[in-house]
Amino acid sequence: MSRARAAVLLLITALAAPSGTALAQEGADAEEAQLTFNNRCRTCHVTKADDHRLGPSLHNVVGREAGSASDYNYSSAMAGAGLVWDEANLDRFIENPQAVVPGNNMKPFSGISSAEERAKIIAHLKAESGGG
Repeated sequence: MSRARAAVLLLITALAAPSGTALAQEGADAEEAQLTFNNRCRTCHVTKADDHRLGPSLHNVVGREAGSASDYNYSSAMAGAGLVWDEANLDRFIENPQAVVPGNNMKPFSGISSAEERAKIIAHLKAESGGG
């Protein structure tokens, strides 16, 4: 292989590969998403499978039907909500739980108005559901 061709291949490879800065940023974003989840949700929820606390485990919650985690005693409102936890429903619910599922047992949690914080929490839940 000529030197010129090798140099071009090296340049293409370098441009196509994520930079160390990009990789570090993705890691920082994941850490920030987990920190936001921990600060806002972990009082009642964890993402470990079948580890129910005051609230149900949120392991694999993305794509799951509301009120369907096994071995958790949901309110009748949540059990009958008829929702699937996709990103849009999670965003709406985290913003204002009572507006989305009236009569749920999330009190005193009234929601998170910050779209940025909701997005971080949803990113963490997606990562914990194999979609991140």
